[in-house]
Amino acid sequence: MFFRKTVKNINRLREVVKVLLKYGMEDIVVNTPLRKFIPPKTTVNWTSDQNGDTEMVAVYSTRWERIRMIIEELGPTFIKLAQVLSNRPDFVPEALIFEFEKLQSSVPPFDVGIAKGIITQELGRPLDELFIYFDEVPLGSASIGQVHRARLRSGEDVVVKVQRPGVRSKVYTDLALLREFVKLTENFFINAGVLNPLEVVNTFEKSMQRELDYLTEGRHMEQFRQIYQNLEERFYVPKAYMDISTSKVLVIEYISGCKITDLMQIESWGLDRTTLAARGIDLYLTQIFEFGIFHADPHPGNVLIRPTGQIVLLDFGMVGKLMKHQKYAFANVFISLAKQDARGMASGLRQLSIDSEIEDMRAFEYDLHELIEEYTILDVAGELGMADLTNKLQKIIYKYQLQMPGAVFLILRVLVILEGIGNVLDKNFQSLEHIKPYGFKLLTEQYSLKNINSEITYSLSEFGGLLYNLPSEVRFILKKLRKGEFNFDIKFIADDTILKKADSITNRIALAMLVCTLILSATLSLSAKFPAYLCTDGGIPYLSIIGYLLAIWLTGVLFVLSVRNNS
Repeated sequence: MFFRKTVKNINRLREVVKVLLKYGMEDIVVNTPLRKFIPPKTTVNWTSDQNGDTEMVAVYSTRWERIRMIIEELGPTFIKLAQVLSNRPDFVPEALIFEFEKLQSSVPPFDVGIAKGIITQELGRPLDELFIYFDEVPLGSASIGQVHRARLRSGEDVVVKVQRPGVRSKVYTDLALLREFVKLTENFFINAGVLNPLEVVNTFEKSMQRELDYLTEGRHMEQFRQIYQNLEERFYVPKAYMDISTSKVLVIEYISGCKITDLMQIESWGLDRTTLAARGIDLYLTQIFEFGIFHADPHPGNVLIRPTGQIVLLDFGMVGKLMKHQKYAFANVFISLAKQDARGMASGLRQLSIDSEIEDMRAFEYDLHELIEEYTILDVAGELGMADLTNKLQKIIYKYQLQMPGAVFLILRVLVILEGIGNVLDKNFQSLEHIKPYGFKLLTEQYSLKNINSEITYSLSEFGGLLYNLPSEVRFILKKLRKGEFNFDIKFIADDTILKKADSITNRIALAMLVCTLILSATLSLSAKFPAYLCTDGGIPYLSIIGYLLAIWLTGVLFVLSVRNNS
């Protein structure tokens, strides 16, 4: 793959190091192999306060603010990474997420002549053969591309997404640089609490790969159109013209309407706002809990309302997916919340997580009980919403280092956005009340005879596969043992303090063994026959005396080392 290449632009890596030093991140540079790339004559004018934070000016006093400033200076690819991480509270702390949410990747549009040239080159036909009309003023612009309105020769109004020239090579170069940077600093970030920084980069690579291929978005749109083909009177997905689209150009049906938060327009059409709020949340809950595939970016600009009350979703570049067992586990979390069952909620979260090695399950359940108590019992006025619940739940996930699928946090983000939209439309809107029926429905489905039979069939199939492969696997192991080729790879990971402690203990054990050896040798020498000139007048061998003296001296050294180490 094109992502798997080493960084050749050392100068760019030096620029990154220079930016880190500029914003006071000397600890990252000095304590990692990045110190080899410090540009010559680089000066640092930062000072540290008693809390370990550094400051260039009084305004930027926290480490998290400076990380955001570094991201902004490094450019669009790094900004997009930060935006992805802002949806992953299992990877980064809350304070850093707060800073990342401030990032905006607004980019000025590129020349319309270049856009036309890309369309012509990609589609292999001049514009006037494709469009009757092409608006030279873009509707919008982003870091990956921009959008123009147009009209096809067949008369349909469309929007044309055009990818920026050279954006792919820039993104690939930055991704290669990012991977190299993380390899050089991995241990530093692991010690800082980021459990798997390379996994972050891998996830981001996949996300960018999808975003750089407009055909992926087109396929998502076609998939949603097929799912909702019988519900077009309530919900509509624009058509993607796949026959005149490529990975760099996407032609989509143009849909007119107003934003779902445009209350004046909605009321002028005589539409009921409460009904729209309920219909909108039910639309998304159906996607999540029934179909397992959902539109993951429902901000007001991407959710339109037509005069008929039909809901239209735009921009399918970000789509989340849930497997069947994840749907059941996610439903169990919300059902347990409604039932005030902390243990059930803990079980649901553990089923959702990729890795859930929780050392203290009682503490985990207690924290969830506090969340439930605050959200469902103490919130008499109903002031706590999905944003509060999500925020507290994400803190618990980060605290216990649960590694969750990215779709989980996309769903939580979607539910928060939807509740915000719902509150604009209906002041009494509550997301949880709409989620409960879907949760109970999934719970019933999970324990239905059909699903249980499916699970039993799958388990028997897996067990049959195990029995089928077991003899050959055992034969392979025995063959390796017989040839002496059976090896164990043991990787020991420890910080400098632990390694120094282990080294000190090893030295003292060796010293103690030497003392014992000297005493034993000196004692055995007493019974040996030595010439008279090698013994004292009393017949004691000089060798025994030297052995005892050395043993006494080394015992003193061992005692001093032990006292010093324990002090």
